[in-house]
Amino acid sequence: MTTMNTRTAARPLADVLAWSRGLVDPALHTAVERLPEAMRRIAAYHFGWADAHGRPSSADGGKALRPALVLLCAEAAGGDPADAVPAAVAIELVHNFSLLHDDVMDGDTTRRHRATAWTVFGTGPAVLAGDALLSLAFEVLAPGGAPNARLLSSAVLALLEGQAADLDFEQRDDVTPGECARMAEGKTAALLGAACTLGATSGQREADRFGAFGRSVGLAFQHVDDLLGIWGDPAVTGKPVYSDLQNRKKSLPVVTALCSGTDAGADLATLYARREPLDEASLARAASLVEAAGGRQWSQAQAEALLAKALRDLAAANPVPRPAAELAALARLITTRTH
Repeated sequence: MTTMNTRTAARPLADVLAWSRGLVDPALHTAVERLPEAMRRIAAYHFGWADAHGRPSSADGGKALRPALVLLCAEAAGGDPADAVPAAVAIELVHNFSLLHDDVMDGDTTRRHRATAWTVFGTGPAVLAGDALLSLAFEVLAPGGAPNARLLSSAVLALLEGQAADLDFEQRDDVTPGECARMAEGKTAALLGAACTLGATSGQREADRFGAFGRSVGLAFQHVDDLLGIWGDPAVTGKPVYSDLQNRKKSLPVVTALCSGTDAGADLATLYARREPLDEASLARAASLVEAAGGRQWSQAQAEALLAKALRDLAAANPVPRPAAELAALARLITTRTH
Protein backbone atom coordinates (compact mmCIF):
# COMPACT_ATOMS: atom_id res chain seq x y z
CA MET A 1 0.00 0.00 0.00
CA THR A 2 1.31 3.44 -0.93
CA THR A 3 1.56 5.96 1.88
CA MET A 4 0.36 9.46 0.99
CA ASN A 5 2.77 12.25 1.78
CA THR A 6 1.80 15.14 4.02
CA ARG A 7 1.04 17.35 1.05
CA THR A 8 -1.67 15.03 -0.27
CA ALA A 9 -2.86 13.23 2.90
CA ALA A 10 -6.39 14.23 3.80
CA ARG A 11 -6.97 15.77 7.22
CA PRO A 12 -9.60 14.30 9.58
CA LEU A 13 -12.99 15.90 8.92
CA ALA A 14 -13.10 17.41 12.40
CA ASP A 15 -9.86 19.24 11.57
CA VAL A 16 -11.23 20.33 8.18
CA LEU A 17 -14.37 21.81 9.75
CA ALA A 18 -12.33 23.50 12.48
CA TRP A 19 -10.01 24.97 9.80
CA SER A 20 -13.01 26.24 7.85
CA ARG A 21 -14.55 27.81 10.93
CA GLY A 22 -11.24 29.43 11.78
CA LEU A 23 -11.23 31.20 8.42
CA VAL A 24 -14.94 31.96 8.12
CA ASP A 25 -16.18 32.72 11.65
CA PRO A 26 -14.23 35.98 12.18
CA ALA A 27 -15.45 37.32 8.82
CA LEU A 28 -19.00 36.16 9.59
CA HIS A 29 -18.97 37.94 12.97
CA THR A 30 -17.62 41.10 11.34
CA ALA A 31 -20.36 41.03 8.71
CA VAL A 32 -23.18 40.47 11.23
CA GLU A 33 -21.86 43.33 13.36
CA ARG A 34 -22.82 45.67 10.50
CA LEU A 35 -26.53 44.84 10.87
CA PRO A 36 -28.94 47.20 12.64
CA GLU A 37 -28.99 46.43 16.36
CA ALA A 38 -32.45 44.80 16.48
CA MET A 39 -31.60 42.39 13.67
CA ARG A 40 -28.05 41.84 14.91
CA ARG A 41 -29.42 40.66 18.25
CA ILE A 42 -31.68 38.06 16.60
CA ALA A 43 -28.92 36.91 14.24
CA ALA A 44 -26.50 36.50 17.15
CA TYR A 45 -29.07 34.37 18.96
CA HIS A 46 -29.79 32.29 15.87
CA PHE A 47 -26.08 31.65 15.22
CA GLY A 48 -25.64 30.57 18.85
CA TRP A 49 -23.37 33.47 19.77
CA ALA A 50 -25.75 35.01 22.33
CA ASP A 51 -28.70 34.02 24.48
CA ALA A 52 -32.14 35.62 24.29
CA HIS A 53 -30.94 38.53 26.45
CA GLY A 54 -27.88 39.26 24.33
CA ARG A 55 -25.42 37.67 26.73
CA PRO A 56 -22.53 35.70 25.17
CA SER A 57 -23.34 32.06 24.55
CA SER A 58 -21.60 29.02 23.14
CA ALA A 59 -24.69 27.25 21.83
CA ASP A 60 -24.59 24.97 18.79
CA GLY A 61 -24.23 27.13 15.69
CA GLY A 62 -24.74 24.33 13.20
CA LYS A 63 -22.39 22.14 11.18
CA ALA A 64 -21.20 24.90 8.79
CA LEU A 65 -20.83 22.36 5.99
CA ARG A 66 -21.51 24.88 3.23
CA PRO A 67 -18.62 27.25 4.04
CA ALA A 68 -16.30 24.24 4.21
CA LEU A 69 -17.45 23.18 0.74
CA VAL A 70 -16.68 26.67 -0.60
CA LEU A 71 -13.16 26.73 0.81
CA LEU A 72 -12.33 23.15 -0.16
CA CYS A 73 -13.58 23.69 -3.71
CA ALA A 74 -11.38 26.78 -3.96
CA GLU A 75 -8.35 24.78 -2.91
CA ALA A 76 -9.28 21.75 -5.02
CA ALA A 77 -9.57 24.05 -8.05
CA GLY A 78 -6.02 25.28 -7.45
CA GLY A 79 -6.92 28.54 -5.74
CA ASP A 80 -6.26 30.09 -2.35
CA PRO A 81 -9.02 29.32 0.19
CA ALA A 82 -8.50 32.74 1.78
CA ASP A 83 -9.73 34.33 -1.45
CA ALA A 84 -12.98 32.37 -1.14
CA VAL A 85 -13.82 33.48 2.42
CA PRO A 86 -16.28 36.21 1.28
CA ALA A 87 -18.14 33.65 -0.83
CA ALA A 88 -18.19 31.21 2.12
CA VAL A 89 -19.61 33.90 4.40
CA ALA A 90 -22.23 34.86 1.80
CA ILE A 91 -23.34 31.24 1.42
CA GLU A 92 -23.62 30.81 5.19
CA LEU A 93 -25.66 34.01 5.47
CA VAL A 94 -28.07 32.86 2.74
CA HIS A 95 -28.40 29.45 4.37
CA ASN A 96 -29.30 31.00 7.72
CA PHE A 97 -31.71 33.44 6.08
CA SER A 98 -33.54 30.39 4.77
CA LEU A 99 -33.50 28.68 8.18
CA LEU A 100 -35.01 31.70 9.94
CA HIS A 101 -37.81 31.81 7.37
CA ASP A 102 -38.28 28.02 7.29
CA ASP A 103 -38.82 27.90 11.05
CA VAL A 104 -41.55 30.53 10.78
CA MET A 105 -43.27 28.85 7.83
CA ASP A 106 -43.09 25.37 9.33
CA GLY A 107 -44.00 26.49 12.83
CA ASP A 108 -40.93 24.73 14.22
CA THR A 109 -40.27 25.62 17.84
CA THR A 110 -36.84 23.99 18.24
CA ARG A 111 -33.60 24.25 16.26
CA ARG A 112 -30.14 23.17 17.40
CA HIS A 113 -31.54 22.21 20.82
CA ARG A 114 -32.86 25.74 21.49
CA ALA A 115 -36.09 27.64 20.97
CA THR A 116 -36.29 28.97 17.42
CA ALA A 117 -35.74 32.70 16.94
CA TRP A 118 -39.35 33.47 16.03
CA THR A 119 -40.63 31.92 19.28
CA VAL A 120 -38.24 34.12 21.26
CA PHE A 121 -38.39 37.43 19.38
CA GLY A 122 -41.65 37.18 17.45
CA THR A 123 -42.55 36.22 13.89
CA GLY A 124 -42.09 39.64 12.28
CA PRO A 125 -38.69 40.40 13.83
CA ALA A 126 -37.39 36.93 12.89
CA VAL A 127 -38.50 37.37 9.28
CA LEU A 128 -36.83 40.78 9.13
CA ALA A 129 -33.63 39.34 10.59
CA GLY A 130 -33.67 36.71 7.86
CA ASP A 131 -34.16 39.42 5.23
CA ALA A 132 -31.23 41.31 6.70
CA LEU A 133 -28.97 38.26 6.41
CA LEU A 134 -29.92 37.86 2.75
CA SER A 135 -29.15 41.51 2.00
CA LEU A 136 -25.88 41.23 3.91
CA ALA A 137 -24.86 38.19 1.86
CA PHE A 138 -24.87 40.22 -1.35
CA GLU A 139 -23.00 43.06 0.33
CA VAL A 140 -20.28 40.63 1.45
CA LEU A 141 -20.07 39.09 -2.03
CA ALA A 142 -20.06 42.41 -3.89
CA PRO A 143 -16.25 42.66 -4.32
CA GLY A 144 -16.41 39.39 -6.27
CA GLY A 145 -18.21 41.15 -9.10
CA ALA A 146 -21.48 40.84 -10.98
CA PRO A 147 -21.03 37.21 -12.19
CA ASN A 148 -20.77 35.93 -8.62
CA ALA A 149 -23.77 38.01 -7.57
CA ARG A 150 -25.81 36.62 -10.47
CA LEU A 151 -24.80 33.08 -9.55
CA LEU A 152 -25.88 33.55 -5.94
CA SER A 153 -29.08 35.32 -6.99
CA SER A 154 -30.02 32.41 -9.25
CA ALA A 155 -29.44 29.99 -6.39
CA VAL A 156 -31.57 32.08 -4.02
CA LEU A 157 -34.41 32.25 -6.54
CA ALA A 158 -34.22 28.48 -7.01
CA LEU A 159 -34.24 28.06 -3.22
CA LEU A 160 -37.33 30.27 -2.91
CA GLU A 161 -39.09 28.44 -5.72
CA GLY A 162 -38.33 25.14 -4.00
CA GLN A 163 -39.63 26.44 -0.69
CA ALA A 164 -42.79 27.71 -2.37
CA ALA A 165 -43.33 24.27 -3.89
CA ASP A 166 -42.73 22.65 -0.49
CA LEU A 167 -45.47 24.80 1.03
CA ASP A 168 -47.80 24.12 -1.89
CA PHE A 169 -47.30 20.37 -1.50
CA GLU A 170 -48.73 20.53 2.02
CA GLN A 171 -52.10 21.49 0.51
CA ARG A 172 -52.07 18.82 -2.22
CA ASP A 173 -52.64 15.08 -2.22
CA ASP A 174 -51.36 14.44 -5.76
CA VAL A 175 -47.66 15.29 -5.47
CA THR A 176 -45.42 13.01 -7.56
CA PRO A 177 -41.88 11.87 -6.74
CA GLY A 178 -40.62 13.81 -9.78
CA GLU A 179 -42.16 17.04 -8.50
CA CYS A 180 -40.71 16.39 -5.07
CA ALA A 181 -37.22 15.82 -6.49
CA ARG A 182 -37.44 19.09 -8.48
CA MET A 183 -38.50 20.89 -5.31
CA ALA A 184 -35.47 19.51 -3.46
CA GLU A 185 -33.18 20.46 -6.35
CA GLY A 186 -34.22 24.06 -5.79
CA LYS A 187 -34.66 24.15 -2.04
CA THR A 188 -31.37 22.46 -1.14
CA ALA A 189 -29.23 21.41 -4.10
CA ALA A 190 -29.09 24.83 -5.79
CA LEU A 191 -27.35 26.54 -2.87
CA LEU A 192 -24.79 23.74 -2.43
CA GLY A 193 -24.13 23.86 -6.16
CA ALA A 194 -23.59 27.61 -5.94
CA ALA A 195 -21.31 27.14 -2.91
CA CYS A 196 -19.04 24.79 -4.82
CA THR A 197 -19.10 26.88 -8.00
CA LEU A 198 -18.30 30.10 -6.16
CA GLY A 199 -15.41 28.43 -4.37
CA ALA A 200 -13.99 26.99 -7.58
CA THR A 201 -14.09 30.33 -9.43
CA SER A 202 -11.02 31.39 -7.46
CA GLY A 203 -9.00 28.51 -8.96
CA GLN A 204 -7.87 27.33 -12.35
CA ARG A 205 -10.13 24.28 -12.81
CA GLU A 206 -13.54 24.15 -14.50
CA ALA A 207 -15.96 25.55 -11.91
CA ASP A 208 -19.01 23.91 -13.50
CA ARG A 209 -17.72 20.45 -12.60
CA PHE A 210 -17.52 21.48 -8.96
CA GLY A 211 -21.03 22.92 -9.22
CA ALA A 212 -22.34 19.58 -10.49
CA PHE A 213 -20.62 17.89 -7.56
CA GLY A 214 -22.31 20.31 -5.16
CA ARG A 215 -25.77 19.83 -6.66
CA SER A 216 -25.56 16.04 -6.36
CA VAL A 217 -24.31 16.34 -2.78
CA GLY A 218 -27.13 18.79 -2.08
CA LEU A 219 -29.85 16.46 -3.33
CA ALA A 220 -28.31 13.60 -1.35
CA PHE A 221 -28.29 15.93 1.66
CA GLN A 222 -32.04 16.50 1.24
CA HIS A 223 -32.76 12.78 1.08
CA VAL A 224 -30.85 12.27 4.31
CA ASP A 225 -32.49 15.34 5.89
CA ASP A 226 -35.92 13.95 5.04
CA LEU A 227 -35.02 10.61 6.59
CA LEU A 228 -33.83 12.36 9.75
CA GLY A 229 -37.05 14.41 9.79
CA ILE A 230 -38.87 11.12 10.40
CA TRP A 231 -36.42 8.78 12.09
CA GLY A 232 -33.79 11.12 13.52
CA ASP A 233 -33.08 11.04 17.24
CA PRO A 234 -34.34 14.33 18.78
CA ALA A 235 -31.43 14.26 21.24
CA VAL A 236 -29.08 14.42 18.24
CA THR A 237 -31.07 16.42 15.67
CA GLY A 238 -32.42 19.05 18.06
CA LYS A 239 -35.86 18.71 16.46
CA PRO A 240 -39.03 17.03 17.81
CA VAL A 241 -39.53 13.36 17.00
CA TYR A 242 -41.46 12.77 13.76
CA SER A 243 -41.47 16.53 13.15
CA ASP A 244 -41.95 16.24 9.37
CA LEU A 245 -44.86 13.84 9.78
CA GLN A 246 -46.58 16.10 12.30
CA ASN A 247 -46.32 18.94 9.78
CA ARG A 248 -47.66 16.63 7.01
CA LYS A 249 -44.51 17.31 4.99
CA LYS A 250 -44.52 15.87 1.47
CA SER A 251 -40.87 14.91 1.78
CA LEU A 252 -39.04 12.62 -0.64
CA PRO A 253 -39.57 9.32 1.26
CA VAL A 254 -43.16 10.27 2.13
CA VAL A 255 -44.16 11.09 -1.45
CA THR A 256 -42.50 7.91 -2.70
CA ALA A 257 -44.50 5.93 -0.14
CA LEU A 258 -47.75 7.71 -1.02
CA CYS A 259 -47.22 6.96 -4.73
CA SER A 260 -46.10 3.36 -4.19
CA GLY A 261 -49.45 1.74 -4.98
CA THR A 262 -49.09 -0.37 -1.83
CA ASP A 263 -51.58 -0.93 0.98
CA ALA A 264 -49.14 0.81 3.32
CA GLY A 265 -49.08 3.82 1.00
CA ALA A 266 -52.89 3.97 0.96
CA ASP A 267 -53.02 3.76 4.76
CA LEU A 268 -50.45 6.56 4.97
CA ALA A 269 -52.60 8.72 2.67
CA THR A 270 -55.56 8.19 5.00
CA LEU A 271 -53.48 9.27 8.00
CA TYR A 272 -52.14 12.33 6.15
CA ALA A 273 -55.69 13.34 5.21
CA ARG A 274 -56.74 13.76 8.84
CA ARG A 275 -57.45 17.34 9.83
CA GLU A 276 -56.63 16.94 13.51
CA PRO A 277 -53.03 16.76 14.77
CA LEU A 278 -51.57 13.26 14.83
CA ASP A 279 -50.96 11.82 18.29
CA GLU A 280 -47.77 9.96 19.16
CA ALA A 281 -49.19 6.55 18.25
CA SER A 282 -50.41 7.82 14.88
CA LEU A 283 -47.05 9.42 14.15
CA ALA A 284 -45.24 6.18 14.93
CA ARG A 285 -47.66 4.33 12.67
CA ALA A 286 -47.11 6.86 9.88
CA ALA A 287 -43.36 6.34 10.13
CA SER A 288 -43.76 2.56 9.94
CA LEU A 289 -46.06 2.94 6.91
CA VAL A 290 -43.48 5.07 5.06
CA GLU A 291 -40.97 2.32 5.66
CA ALA A 292 -43.36 -0.50 4.72
CA ALA A 293 -44.23 1.29 1.46
CA GLY A 294 -40.54 1.51 0.53
CA GLY A 295 -39.97 5.23 1.08
CA ARG A 296 -37.15 4.85 3.56
CA GLN A 297 -35.19 2.35 1.47
CA TRP A 298 -35.70 4.39 -1.70
CA SER A 299 -34.34 7.61 -0.19
CA GLN A 300 -31.36 5.77 1.26
CA ALA A 301 -30.61 4.25 -2.16
CA GLN A 302 -31.02 7.62 -3.87
CA ALA A 303 -28.59 9.26 -1.44
CA GLU A 304 -26.01 6.56 -2.17
CA ALA A 305 -26.46 6.91 -5.95
CA LEU A 306 -26.17 10.69 -5.77
CA LEU A 307 -23.00 10.39 -3.72
CA ALA A 308 -21.51 8.15 -6.41
CA LYS A 309 -22.44 10.69 -9.10
CA ALA A 310 -20.98 13.54 -7.05
CA LEU A 311 -17.68 11.72 -6.71
CA ARG A 312 -17.57 11.10 -10.47
CA ASP A 313 -18.18 14.81 -11.14
CA LEU A 314 -15.45 15.73 -8.68
CA ALA A 315 -12.95 13.38 -10.30
CA ALA A 316 -13.81 14.82 -13.73
CA ALA A 317 -12.70 18.27 -12.52
CA ASN A 318 -9.10 17.01 -12.17
CA PRO A 319 -8.91 18.48 -8.65
CA VAL A 320 -5.89 18.99 -6.40
CA PRO A 321 -5.65 15.63 -4.57
CA ARG A 322 -5.67 16.50 -0.87
CA PRO A 323 -8.64 18.93 -0.83
CA ALA A 324 -10.43 16.61 -3.27
CA ALA A 325 -10.07 13.76 -0.78
CA GLU A 326 -11.48 16.01 1.92
CA LEU A 327 -14.39 17.02 -0.32
CA ALA A 328 -15.13 13.34 -0.91
CA ALA A 329 -15.01 12.65 2.83
CA LEU A 330 -17.35 15.59 3.48
CA ALA A 331 -19.76 14.30 0.84
CA ARG A 332 -19.74 10.89 2.50
CA LEU A 333 -20.41 12.49 5.88
CA ILE A 334 -23.44 14.29 4.45
CA THR A 335 -24.94 11.00 3.26
CA THR A 336 -24.32 9.12 6.52
CA ARG A 337 -24.91 11.87 9.09
CA THR A 338 -27.26 11.53 12.05
CA HIS A 339 -28.07 15.22 12.54
